[in-house]
Amino acid sequence: MIGKLDDYLRFNETALNLRGQRQQLIASNIANADTPNYKARDIDFNSAMKSALARSGAATGTAMATAAVQPAELARTSTTHLSAKSGHGGNSGVNGVPLLYRNIQQGAVDGNTVDMDAERNAFADNAIRYEAGITMISGQIKSMLSAIQG
Repeated sequence: MIGKLDDYLRFNETALNLRGQRQQLIASNIANADTPNYKARDIDFNSAMKSALARSGAATGTAMATAAVQPAELARTSTTHLSAKSGHGGNSGVNGVPLLYRNIQQGAVDGNTVDMDAERNAFADNAIRYEAGITMISGQIKSMLSAIQG
């Protein structure tokens, strides 16, 4: 029963998690708008969503399918070196999808590639889509409650 409920909510849960991670990434771009040589980053949401859904499907599937989805671990010569899977600071990306650099809209003398207009638009777009995801998952929960209560 619990597994079926998880399967029922998995898509929207995964989408909300990715939207939250993307929001953090965009917020990081905005926070570093004045940092010299900072390069604006983003993710390809569709690829990250496909990767996340493949992983969640692989979790219920065979171990061989799970091994095919996992990214390779890089060899480190010291324990102080950052892992490739260490998070947003490295190149590990989100759910195995690498972080992408945004195309330069307006070059800055200090090498910073953050375009505040583009970041604000991406932030607002992602926030609206996040809210839509919350509305969808809320609707799913309401329909489950009405089915349970009759």
